[in-house]
Amino acid sequence: MGCQYFDPCDNGADTYTIAIPKYTFGRGCLREAGARAAGLGMTRVGLFTDPFLRDSVYVATVLESLKQAAVDVAVFDETTIEADDASVERGAAFVAEGNFDGVVSVGGGSVMDTAKASMLYGLHPAEEFLDYFAPPLGAGRAIPRKLLPHLACATTSGTGSECTSISVLRINDLATKFVLANPVLLPQEALVDPACSDTLPAMVVASTGFDLLCHALECYTAKAYTRWDKQEDPLKRPLIQGANPWSDLGARKALEIAGEYLERGVNSADDHEARDQLMWGASLAGMAFGNSGTHLGHALSYGVTHLMRDVTTEGYPVKAPFVPHGISVILAAPSIFRYTAEAAPERHFEAAGLLQCDLTGAGIDDSGEALARRLIELMQKTGAPNGLGGVGFGPDDVPALAASSARQVRAIANSPRATNLVDIENIYAAAISY
Repeated sequence: MGCQYFDPCDNGADTYTIAIPKYTFGRGCLREAGARAAGLGMTRVGLFTDPFLRDSVYVATVLESLKQAAVDVAVFDETTIEADDASVERGAAFVAEGNFDGVVSVGGGSVMDTAKASMLYGLHPAEEFLDYFAPPLGAGRAIPRKLLPHLACATTSGTGSECTSISVLRINDLATKFVLANPVLLPQEALVDPACSDTLPAMVVASTGFDLLCHALECYTAKAYTRWDKQEDPLKRPLIQGANPWSDLGARKALEIAGEYLERGVNSADDHEARDQLMWGASLAGMAFGNSGTHLGHALSYGVTHLMRDVTTEGYPVKAPFVPHGISVILAAPSIFRYTAEAAPERHFEAAGLLQCDLTGAGIDDSGEALARRLIELMQKTGAPNGLGGVGFGPDDVPALAASSARQVRAIANSPRATNLVDIENIYAAAISY
């Protein structure tokens, strides 16, 4: 099945490129931060975190380790939950003025994404913030090939940002998230200490867990890299390049982990095995989608966070309106995968099995329904909202949601099934409740 999925296409890509950081995993590995930073040649670093983690034991551990390695540190803690352009502009000023020779990030995806983009804008200012973003949103300005070395220390079990060359940022004037992607944004090293997940509230584990699940599911079912146009200049080949044999490896294992451990990790903070596995799964999914890209799940999530109204989420100290990223991604996922299964039924069927769906009596033609049924089951067992209606949307909101998400051109094009505005409206309409 894998070989057939990647069969050559006329004028399609015939090569793919993989990039991941040097990676360290294990309880207590945050204590290695100083040695790792010094090994990268860092003598003075800008440490990125957020105000909720600033006084945590995790940041304290990294600061002490850097001190023991004689690495000078300045701290930036003005990152918002759900990174935005304002955070990056503040972070860019911090980088520009700091005389740093390296960056360390300690936090979830928003912290790591802010650190990546802050280095870019601090070292290589743009006339307009959107200049580095791809058209049609931005000018597609070439990104310089050198930033500072970056040691990324993940504290949540979802984004996998420590393993990607992607920064997802909310553009406040548009009230919408967009993706900044370039290989130069990839951290040089990652430290993932699963002890950081011990103190996460249940709904944070649910949100980040659904993020890792959808990263894996979307990149496994994405359009094959051979169906993207061939890039003659290898230095311009994007890492968001479609499903490929490498991304399949991480995606499959991450799906197995989500199927076995997501419910356990959400419902018991004392289940260290489950939470450790979810941290590992998040990185695997990051390594996978960071080298393939996501598709409709993430594209349609940005419509949700654009148009959300008077809603908050338990476990997040954020005022309304706020829907955390992983929850925004899973809301429409059952409807999405019912739709995309037609284009890659074998992969959807296999994904359902990896997620521990009961496939007794089911066949390939049932793949979309089986996968959707398992996703809904996981949502119910982890206390996630029941579709878009669970966060305040109704049928009248469908046209606006679809129009917003239609701007996510690259992600939509990575879907295995060609998708237009009417298709997106139909997907949203079927996702109001399950």
